[in-house]
Amino acid sequence: MLQRDRDIYASAPLRRLLDDQSRVMATDLQRCFGTHGLLLSATADDAPPVLPLLGSWTRLWASEDRYRGDLHAMADEPLPFVDDAFELVLLRHALEVVPTPAAVLAEAVRVLAPGGVLVVTGVHPLSGWAPWFWWRTRGGKQALQMPLRLSHGLQQAGLKIERAQRVGHTWPAGMEAAGPTGVNAWGGAYVLLARKRRRMATPLRIKPVPVRVPANSRLSPGTRRSAAL
Repeated sequence: MLQRDRDIYASAPLRRLLDDQSRVMATDLQRCFGTHGLLLSATADDAPPVLPLLGSWTRLWASEDRYRGDLHAMADEPLPFVDDAFELVLLRHALEVVPTPAAVLAEAVRVLAPGGVLVVTGVHPLSGWAPWFWWRTRGGKQALQMPLRLSHGLQQAGLKIERAQRVGHTWPAGMEAAGPTGVNAWGGAYVLLARKRRRMATPLRIKPVPVRVPANSRLSPGTRRSAAL
């Protein structure tokens, strides 16, 4: 029989679900490159993926309305980073534990560089995992997020959705004996991957410059003669 514990993200079923998410998005993440990535997680022992094309990681986790890890900050305040700071932002179940999920998602978009990738994972609220999740976190502050609503919000913010899939086992019970799984239409978790569109380049208007030529010379077609001639 499943028992409640103090940290649901350390439980065996949910750790298996986290592994399923990592396997599904591994190929997409291997193509990410840049100088900086941000991992914002729901658990302190979460490690960023090893990506040879990404320079370095900033690692944070949400704990008691605060961010801890490589720096400390309040979770209900803007992320302490400049705009476009990261080529990859990974929110791993973070929206389930922060006090203001919509604001944190908007902040993740703000610090994501144009062309960069944002990955959001979580437990699907319309799955067999939802009752188990609520039972295990009774009295806690966790809140499951609807991936369809997250997708609409990201699209309105100018991001392109590249992956939106349910993954993992259908039910949490008996997972110790079950093998690994990946994409599953009835899976208990979701993986949402979006890319921030690059800013459109504004072409400069070319100002015509009068050409000075001798009065007895000929100009090529389309050449503008100086008013002084």
